[in-house]
Amino acid sequence: MKTSSEIRETFLKYFEDHGHKRVRSSSLVPENDPTLLFINAGMNQFKDTFLGLEKRDYKRATSSQKCMRVSGKHNDLETVGRTSLHHTFFEMLGNFSFGDYFKKEAIECAWELCTKIYKLAGERLYITVYRDDTEALELWRDRVGIPEERIFKMGEKENFWSMGDTGPCGPCSELHYDLGISPAGHSDCSLECDCGRYMEIWNLVFMQFNRDASGKLTPLPSPSIDTGMGLERITCALQGVQSNYDTDLFQPIILEACRLTGVNYGEDEKKDVSLRILADHSRACAFLINNGVVPGNEGRGYVLRKILSRAVRHGKMLGTTDPFLYTLTALVCDLMKDAYPELLETREYSAKIVNHEEEKFSSTLDHGMHLLDEICERIAKKGQRVLPGEDLFRLYDTFGFPLDLAQEVAAERQLEVDEKGFYAEMEKQRERARVSWKGAEKEIKPIYQELADQDLTTEFTGYTETRDVSAHVLAILESDQLVEELAEGQTGEIVLDRTPFYAQAGGQVADKGVLHNDTTQASVQHVYSPLRDLRLHKITVKSGRLKKGDAALCSVSLEERTPITRNHTATHLLHAALREVLGEHVKQAGSLVAPDRLRFDFTHYKPLTSAELLGIEELVNKKIRENIQVQTQVRELDEAIQEGAMALFGEKYQKEVRVVKIPGFSMELCGGTHVERTGDIALFKIVSENGVSAGVRRLEATTGEGALSRFFDNEALLGRLSGDLKVRPRELEETVQKIVRELKETHKKLEELQLKLAQKESSNILAEVREIEGVRVLSQKVEGLDRSRLRELADQLKNRLKSGVVVLGTHTNGKVSLVAMVTSDLTDRISAHDLIGKIASLVDGGGGGKPDMAEAGGKDPSRLSEALEETYRVVGEFLD
Repeated sequence: MKTSSEIRETFLKYFEDHGHKRVRSSSLVPENDPTLLFINAGMNQFKDTFLGLEKRDYKRATSSQKCMRVSGKHNDLETVGRTSLHHTFFEMLGNFSFGDYFKKEAIECAWELCTKIYKLAGERLYITVYRDDTEALELWRDRVGIPEERIFKMGEKENFWSMGDTGPCGPCSELHYDLGISPAGHSDCSLECDCGRYMEIWNLVFMQFNRDASGKLTPLPSPSIDTGMGLERITCALQGVQSNYDTDLFQPIILEACRLTGVNYGEDEKKDVSLRILADHSRACAFLINNGVVPGNEGRGYVLRKILSRAVRHGKMLGTTDPFLYTLTALVCDLMKDAYPELLETREYSAKIVNHEEEKFSSTLDHGMHLLDEICERIAKKGQRVLPGEDLFRLYDTFGFPLDLAQEVAAERQLEVDEKGFYAEMEKQRERARVSWKGAEKEIKPIYQELADQDLTTEFTGYTETRDVSAHVLAILESDQLVEELAEGQTGEIVLDRTPFYAQAGGQVADKGVLHNDTTQASVQHVYSPLRDLRLHKITVKSGRLKKGDAALCSVSLEERTPITRNHTATHLLHAALREVLGEHVKQAGSLVAPDRLRFDFTHYKPLTSAELLGIEELVNKKIRENIQVQTQVRELDEAIQEGAMALFGEKYQKEVRVVKIPGFSMELCGGTHVERTGDIALFKIVSENGVSAGVRRLEATTGEGALSRFFDNEALLGRLSGDLKVRPRELEETVQKIVRELKETHKKLEELQLKLAQKESSNILAEVREIEGVRVLSQKVEGLDRSRLRELADQLKNRLKSGVVVLGTHTNGKVSLVAMVTSDLTDRISAHDLIGKIASLVDGGGGGKPDMAEAGGKDPSRLSEALEETYRVVGEFLD
């Protein structure tokens, strides 16, 4: 029996032997594609090639692509674990032709690989074709020899693929494998039965048309091939099992989950679902975190958090009380390390992230159960029988609290749930997500495509030449129109045959400078590449006229280039230092290299300590003092990666790449400009460290003269503080700590005095009680109390009221605090939770709590009095 690793390698080797370039999987996070939340198909990384926006040095490719399907129309999350075929994370094996071979070769290769190489029984393979694709049907029937009764014609929904509403599209043909009679199947079913007996294993897409806005199909001049075979499915077929979860891709994880939970697989279907979910979700977590995604409240981070919380909940359903999922994600890294060695770099980091989320979510889930209890009590007190779908979805969305668990709790209390309302809210959220991530296709102006089609490429000389570089003007744009010249005072974009100006890329800002000849002077303000190989220079003509075909001399502003090179090399030193001090889980998550500063975003799970920052700074400066020669060379991509060069996830690299090496310390793929020796940087100083999002930190730093100025400024500041406090500089830390302690003690005493004063005034405050529909209501503003003291005072006032409602509000440093309390005899009519929500909105805030006590914050203290007055009206509404 072949292992999944052997099956993957066999596929890639087969197509490699048939002239295909083996291409590494791209990151799960799409590069510059706002239409995708995650990579969900093998063709995603070749999208621009299929669209004609990018040229590659090969016409055939094969890959094993990491994919996620958890959003949009490809959202398998809710079916994961409940079917044998669906997953969040999976691998898509594929072969691709960019205008090279077409249907005949694709079909013949698919059949040969399946039957001759993988040795699947041909009589167990069934084929679907698009109903109008006679060519494909005849190829399967006449060339391959499939009996026509095993070839099924399908409609556009099933067998016609398109990249979008417009653009490349075409019919597809699917290979289905008969798994045999299973517990879910039956002997008399056919391919069209949905019992699961017939499993789709391979989809061959024949991109042969272009669809315009009217829906008209026009044949493409160079038809292409895009195929996708799920590794999990072909492994299921080849290992002779009935479910993907029974393959060696999942079984080791399921067995470990059984060990951790004390549950046996195969004895209880409900528990089996949970075990399968744990196996699937642990794979997704390991790969997402490795690709730089961290748990958050929006976008990709929100999806990861949702997957994590779903897994934790199913662990609890199996009886676990302690964190366990981090153990499974570490196991995934061990199991998949041969195919994806980069997983080992983030093994410990992933485990820490998952463990932290597990601990946090466990308490969140408990809180969700508490809130569900409150919802049930509120509904029962009102004499109602149905839990609102809106409330249940809020629990699901905020706490990961599942509908089925809510249904169980409701059933125990003889209540029902509003499923229709729940799913309506879910659809609203999906629509919000679609709108949020739909974005727009990468905007490529037609004029840019026109220039690219003319092969107007520019040779970059800026690594070795920066002054008086001779060049010719190949094209001129003015307001997105091709023109013959630019006159004095006009601004436009030009294409040169040679240039020393670096185009903005990889976080490094573009060069600036001048362009001139005997009659013309122009400033170069920006350089960028809207398409690969097309380099546009934004210029303003200062004197004379610049014409197409003119020769000119180009000079880079060294005043800006020199500090840029210092900062870029310092960024490489910083990256290496972070990995040495913090661990190899550190990965670049973004950067900015400008003349005056550098900014570096990186994956890390907590703020850096002062000791860590100092260690990083000292290590970078040590490498600067060593004055190491910075080496650059052009290498084959695969060769550079094998030698240890760091590649950034999400970046696209060509066959040949530039490697920047600081021997013994750093080696990265980089097209930017750098110093000749690390000593040219002179000095490195960290300016700030803060969080960008969950699991992503940001460092800002400066080098050279900027760093030196920073030291001088800090020295002067220390001198001024020493003078003001009348102590020596080395005594400053101890003195400041003493002052802070004294201030805290004074502040605490002040609060205690203010509380005592408020308590003495409580009789006066109680004099403001109003009676609403027979209920005593007190809503007052008090000064100088923090939230805990405010809550303490409200509790005392509530006790003195015996029966009634108390709302108190205060504000400090521009922030509002509100607390609402309702005596137990009134909570069936008035909920503090609902009351605080209504009045908090007036101060641009929100909050929540229980029926008898709730708290809220706000951002608009100017409306605090109005909000407190609103209390009386809202209570009246509740009592109507």
